[in-house]
Amino acid sequence: MKVVFMIFIAASALPAQAYIGPGMGAGMIATILGILGAIFLAVFGVLYYPIKRMIKKNKAKKEQLDNNS
Repeated sequence: MKVVFMIFIAASALPAQAYIGPGMGAGMIATILGILGAIFLAVFGVLYYPIKRMIKKNKAKKEQLDNNS
């Protein structure tokens, strides 16, 4: 019974008639870009070190093979 009542209350809500100014829109855009940037930098940071280490290892092997020739 409580679930039906909660659904009825949520479905019958009226619009808020609120104004969202340009400052709020700019703040929302900045927040979204910040979150996306943080996710991108986190993924880049996690992937960068192993790739850098692999490149250094391959470079060292190549230099060692060149020195032995």
